[in-house]
Amino acid sequence: MIARRLSPTLLGVFVAGAVALAAGPRAGLLLAIGIGFGLVLEGLRFGFAGPWRAMIAERDARGLLAQLLAIALAAAAIFPLLAANPLELSPAHAPIGVGMVLGAFVFGAAMQVVMGCGSGTLVNAGSGNLIGLIALAGFVAGAFWGTLHTEFWFGLGQLPLISAQSLGGEMGGLWLTLAALALVAVGICLRAVPGKRRPPARLILAATLLAALAVANLVVSGQTWGIVYGLGLWGAKLAQAGGADLANAGFWANPANSAHLNASILTDVTSLTNIGLILGAFLVMRGRATPGAPAQPLAWKGMALVLIAGVVLGYSSRIALGCNVGAFFSGVSSGSLHGWAWFVAAFAGSALGLKLRPFVLIRPRAQGAPA
Repeated sequence: MIARRLSPTLLGVFVAGAVALAAGPRAGLLLAIGIGFGLVLEGLRFGFAGPWRAMIAERDARGLLAQLLAIALAAAAIFPLLAANPLELSPAHAPIGVGMVLGAFVFGAAMQVVMGCGSGTLVNAGSGNLIGLIALAGFVAGAFWGTLHTEFWFGLGQLPLISAQSLGGEMGGLWLTLAALALVAVGICLRAVPGKRRPPARLILAATLLAALAVANLVVSGQTWGIVYGLGLWGAKLAQAGGADLANAGFWANPANSAHLNASILTDVTSLTNIGLILGAFLVMRGRATPGAPAQPLAWKGMALVLIAGVVLGYSSRIALGCNVGAFFSGVSSGSLHGWAWFVAAFAGSALGLKLRPFVLIRPRAQGAPA
């Protein structure tokens, strides 16, 4: 049993070390941070889509409250870091727009259909779940497709960029954010059924570790934790390898995006943490002494619908300026008002997605936790 658990750990150390040798210590650290995300999400069964589903369908608030705790802990460190290093560190600030709100609503619905958000799709794929693998392929295609239409969606109209910092100052913005999180938590508790309001120790530990990893990601990479950009980049690289000319595509014509497109994937921050997250989930599954029962097979109709839902996930998250991680977790924890707008729209979409899910022939994943 000890050998079974030690082998995956050594594999993770070896891969992170190999990346550090190939692309530099920073790349190795980011991959290691990504592995940490995967270990926490899969190993401690912490998710985003699943707790939303539990709150809507069962009025079980424990997972959602753990998410708010993780965001609060991250914000408590991220706000002072951003204030002290405004030139070196970048927050996840974005404007609220028509396309962003529509994208978040559609994303919320789609993530309940495939039983996973952006990070959940990576975790499911890393753990070998067939639904996650199919959804990830669709997510990559959809995220790339969304980059081709960003100008249209952003052109529908946006509000000026508003942040907690712009409303209350650097530290006043932190208190505004923590107060808002506390108010939301109280409202959720009032809606929850008795006995399903207090997160278990496992989720509290996971929330604390996720916050620490998110802060480490900011310090090492200079930007907040994200998922969607890396997946869109993978799709763009595949399209370019297939002969597509992206030189005149608005999103990829941007100098920064063009540089990533033409450089090694190991130079992209989000790609490194995404790869690490998949590997971390894989290591957890390999290290479990008693693997879960095999997942139920999907009918062809189910596979096709999961693939389509994955495409919708990727496309909508791109126009929504992020997923549960990049928009909600990182947006709110770094002070962006768009993170709150994303949360409201995506949560409403999730309620619709739960009604649509019975039409897709999917069985709950046999191993791990809700993503």
